[in-house]
Amino acid sequence: MTSPGRLHLLALTLALAGAILATGSQAEDAVPSPGATGIWLDHTGRGAVEITDCNGRLCGSIVWLRDPKNSKACGIKILGNVPPAKPGTWEGGWIYDPEDDAKYNVEVSLAGADKLKIYGYAGVKLFGETMYWTRAPAGLPRCKA
Repeated sequence: MTSPGRLHLLALTLALAGAILATGSQAEDAVPSPGATGIWLDHTGRGAVEITDCNGRLCGSIVWLRDPKNSKACGIKILGNVPPAKPGTWEGGWIYDPEDDAKYNVEVSLAGADKLKIYGYAGVKLFGETMYWTRAPAGLPRCKA
């Protein structure tokens, strides 16, 4: 026979396990498909980056430029070696800023089905810049690398 105290403990354990499972499935359900891969317009609207899966990590290159005069930037690798950190977030790789000719640490996270939050920082996460990229429209013409 089970004592009332043990029944209470069992009920609490089951409730807690249910809450954890529900939270986990909600977090996974909140991750929009197809995730971070695809073509994204950068925060300036002057270029688009195609993000792909490179051996389980995110990488990305410029595939569209608004101004054809900047065609020499086509194909430049902008994002690299960004491993998954948790569902909907990748962190630890780098992002390249062609205007500064510099690489920064990066965190990429989903901010909706058609929006990415890109946080670039130099060493310390406390000081950085947040940019939002939007999913590019279908049929965006690609530049020639």
